[in-house]
Amino acid sequence: MGVKLGDETRGYTRFRKLSEMLVEAGFEVDLITSSFQHWDKAPRDTSDPAYRRHPFNVVFIDEPGYRKNLDLARILSHWKAARNLASYLRENAGAYAAVYAEIPPNDVARAAAEYAAEQGIPFVADVNDLWPEAMRMVVDVPVLSDAAFYPFSRDARRVYRSCAACVGTSDEYAARPLRDRIDPCETLTVYVGNDLAAFDAGVAAHRSEVEKPKGEFWAVYAGMLGASYDLATLVQAAALVDERQAETADVPRLRVKILGDGPDRAALEALAAQLRAPVDFVGYAPYETMAAWLAASDVTVNSLVAAAPQSIVTKIGDYLASGRPMINTGSSPEFRAKVERDGFGVNVEAEDAAVLAGALEALRDDPAACTAMGRTGRAVAEREFDQAVSYRAIVDLLARLVGADPKRPAAPADAPRNAPS
Repeated sequence: MGVKLGDETRGYTRFRKLSEMLVEAGFEVDLITSSFQHWDKAPRDTSDPAYRRHPFNVVFIDEPGYRKNLDLARILSHWKAARNLASYLRENAGAYAAVYAEIPPNDVARAAAEYAAEQGIPFVADVNDLWPEAMRMVVDVPVLSDAAFYPFSRDARRVYRSCAACVGTSDEYAARPLRDRIDPCETLTVYVGNDLAAFDAGVAAHRSEVEKPKGEFWAVYAGMLGASYDLATLVQAAALVDERQAETADVPRLRVKILGDGPDRAALEALAAQLRAPVDFVGYAPYETMAAWLAASDVTVNSLVAAAPQSIVTKIGDYLASGRPMINTGSSPEFRAKVERDGFGVNVEAEDAAVLAGALEALRDDPAACTAMGRTGRAVAEREFDQAVSYRAIVDLLARLVGADPKRPAAPADAPRNAPS
């Protein structure tokens, strides 16, 4: 539902890239999406010829739209989209050999799953997030929340029980459907990842636009400024480091760069002003420009509140691609174990400004460790997060389910590449 298509500048690339790879493997693909652009909060011009330049066929399902990421209007909008999807699929009975659908939105995924069951064809769920678990970050009222979120739980159960297989963007997400099933199904973990070639091209094209003064140490966050992301602690930590640096003039000066936008931006800017923290709010940056900012950084920060349900979030692939060390405040046991095991960064406790400040100072004062972690992270990005490589496992899964033999196009992405300098 949030896929980036045509000439759009914002959106997720997972389903577009997968659709391209399925076409390369010899499949005919319909990518069914919304007439509403989630990121711009505006209707798409579905007659735009840019949507017809993809190698797959784009099908738009009518959706009225909404203005906020979490409100009643969005819930109603998805409900109507699910009804329209069900109608479209009924009108196209017999058209498909398999259905692959993201969840959430839960009701949209349910419409896809029920169609597949009626047609007797394989259904695969791609678990990108957990609803209603993630919603409790914003609204968690005993009893009332249980009642309000019941439809999401019900739809999730029906989707999970319909799976011939399940793909998750983390081990935790891939395994989630098994809790609602009597019989197990095949599970596969494929990180959201990124297009490493596009990332590197963005760095090459826009690096000169990012001016980094000599003697500064940059910590960069890129993403949403919202409830799950603990930017307040990052601002407080920056202020603490800055206070201590006043007494030590012989080390680089910390500057925190926050890329992105969201409902918490005004409050965060006010906090930074109040604390006189060395924090710059860059705002939303197109993907190619964001890549250049990450490559210009000294350290990246995956900043999540302690109760955040997110596991391995979308931006991780870009952080690793930058070739810079990562500070992770996320509480996901899976990702914390990966950070420690792979050695591309450090874990710190969430919502503790003093601990985060200490981690920033430790990396600032150890350039050799930063270089080693960054090099390791880039290798992990090439091995596990490059969509052109990792998504082949999904293509192979679908081919097995429909009894097809996928073509094997050449994949330049397999060739090792150097991290941005």
